Amino acid sequence: MASNAPRTADPAIGESKDALLRLFHDVRGLSVALVAPLSDADASAQSMPDASPAKWHLAHTTWFLEAFVLEGIGHYQPFDARYAFLFNSYYEAKGARLARDARGLLTRPALGAILEWRAHVDAAVARLIDDLPADRRVLVELGCHHEMQHQELLITDMLDLLGRNPLEPALYPVRTGSRPRSTPGWTAHAGGIVRIGHDGDGFAFDCEGPAHDVLLRPFNLSDTLVSNADWADFIADNGYAKAGLWLSDGWAWRQREGIEAPAHWQPEDGWWSSFGLSGRQPLDPQAPVTHISYYEADAYASWAGARLPTEAEWEAAAAGHDASAGNQLDRAGPVAPLGSASLFGDCWQWTASAYLPYPGFRIAEGAVGEFNFKFMSGQMVLRGASCATPRGSARATTRNFFYPHQRWQFTGLRLARDDA
Repeated sequence: MASNAPRTADPAIGESKDALLRLFHDVRGLSVALVAPLSDADASAQSMPDASPAKWHLAHTTWFLEAFVLEGIGHYQPFDARYAFLFNSYYEAKGARLARDARGLLTRPALGAILEWRAHVDAAVARLIDDLPADRRVLVELGCHHEMQHQELLITDMLDLLGRNPLEPALYPVRTGSRPRSTPGWTAHAGGIVRIGHDGDGFAFDCEGPAHDVLLRPFNLSDTLVSNADWADFIADNGYAKAGLWLSDGWAWRQREGIEAPAHWQPEDGWWSSFGLSGRQPLDPQAPVTHISYYEADAYASWAGARLPTEAEWEAAAAGHDASAGNQLDRAGPVAPLGSASLFGDCWQWTASAYLPYPGFRIAEGAVGEFNFKFMSGQMVLRGASCATPRGSARATTRNFFYPHQRWQFTGLRLARDDA
């Protein structure tokens, strides 16, 4: 996921203690609501090294506040000094930590103890907010956006965990709703010199800037995400068996892992079903395909006679669009990808761009700068937002990133092509 280091703070929040506390309590409350259906066993298990237990996400985001916001403020003392070793993630400057692939061994502290710790830290932040210097208030805001990232990871990690359970239990009830769907077609973009990246107005992670100019050739971007029905056609045409469509690393990955369909798909009486947050359901042919890797997205684009957009093309196309629109996570709870007319929501969209620093990028000072820069190698950028992205946390400049083989997130694609 995107960086933990802030580029700027929201001026409205920076000037208002009340606004900051509202954001803080809203975010912290949503995390607790998301784990309400979980047993202690659910919250403690880890499905794979790339995922973390739900309990760990609740704890890590709380440790972040202790380590970066509350440390040295007033007479605050850590709730339990041992937790720093258990719930640090990658911050070398903050000391040793439990290996990532061992997080599922933490049967203790129990979920209830983690929730007690969260309540303790929440009360401390509210009590000490007046004593926080400006740079610590910025870190409270950062902690909120950091936690929103972990809310999405909590949901998708639980989906991966339950998808490995032969019972395929539902996590959340089915939510249905009508959403305006896009009409298939293409929107032309003139290209030229365009400015992308965050310009310093409002919150952003440091990897989103600095703003800079790029030269784009004229291009077309699809008005719709690639759908499940589209993907079924790709499978029916033996797209997974045609080596000429695939990058060499992707073909080797597909063969090694035996990949023949998106994650969670299985054939059912001439069609497909998919496991999701509401259990296994018949696949909606009109909904966007999700849980595909970069390798699969690139192969599909080749099969379709198109390509993946660059992240600069995607951001140029997103200018003026409402980043909080579309199918995203809100207080009503998670939903499945539905398909909508928005450029945002439903699924993160793979781009053809490697995750690299922008021209003029500088590493943020202090330990909070660690998370970002050292991951700018071997990963690909995704744009937009998914059905598990907390509404209001995405921006046109947001850069999500994953390794090209990873697909346990809500990842899909939107096609691009050169202007004829």
